[in-house]
Amino acid sequence: MLIECNNICLAYENNIVVKDLSFSVNKGDYLCIIGENGSGKTTLMKALLGLKKVEKGNISLGEGLKQNEIGYLPQQTGIQKDFPASVWEVVLSGRINRLGLKPFFTSKDKKIAEEKMALLSIENLKNKCYRELSGGQQQRVLLARALCATQKLLLLDEPVAGLDLLVTEEMYHIIYDLNKQKGITVIMITHDVDRAVRDATHILHMHKDKVFFGDKAHYLECDTCRQFTENEAESGHGCCKKGGCHCHE
Repeated sequence: MLIECNNICLAYENNIVVKDLSFSVNKGDYLCIIGENGSGKTTLMKALLGLKKVEKGNISLGEGLKQNEIGYLPQQTGIQKDFPASVWEVVLSGRINRLGLKPFFTSKDKKIAEEKMALLSIENLKNKCYRELSGGQQQRVLLARALCATQKLLLLDEPVAGLDLLVTEEMYHIIYDLNKQKGITVIMITHDVDRAVRDATHILHMHKDKVFFGDKAHYLECDTCRQFTENEAESGHGCCKKGGCHCHE
C-alpha cells in the first residue's frame, strides 16, 4: 500500500473542510478525486505532500515511499505561467528535493531530466523560455518536472485546466500511459467526471455532506453513488452494501 489515510480531518482558514476521511491507494492505482469547489480536494492533496497539517487522524506512506519522492503538478497561477526561466531549468528543478546536501545537480540528475523531456516529446523546447510556451507545452514541461521527482507516485491538481479540447485529450492520454505503461500510481484532482470514470481505477468523490471512495465499477453501479454524483441524494439515504463501497454521511 502506497498511502493510507485513517479518519483524517483537515482545515482551511480555520474551517474544517475534510472530516473523518479514510481511504487507501495501492501501487498502480489511478485515483481520481472529484467534488465541488470548497470540498477540500486541494487541501487533501497538500496534506498528502506533507504541506498541510492533519488536524486529526493520520496519513501513512508505504512501499518505501518518501514524501520527497512524490511528483507534484499543482494548479498554475498567472505569475507562475510568466516564470522567466528556460524549459531545461524548470524540468531540472524537479530534482531539487533529491539533492540532499549536494550543492549542484549531478550528471545523473541531468540524465533523468533529459529522459523525462524525451518521454514527453519536449526536447526541442529545451532552450525556450517557459513563459513563451503555449498552455499545453507548459503543462508538459511541468509534468516532466514532476516525473523528475518520482518513479512511484504522481499527484496532479487539475492538470488540464484552461487547455483546449485537443490538448486536453493529449494530456489525458499521457497520464493514462504513465499509469498503465510505466506503472506510476496517479492521484488526480479533476472536474471531468466522465473522464474520471473512463480512465481511473478508483474514485474519491468529496462533498460537504457525503464522501464516496471505491472502485470505478461500483461507483457506476451503486444507486446511492449515482444519485450522489448527480446531486440528487436525499438526506438520510444510507450506503448500499455492495462490495468495496464506502459512501457515508
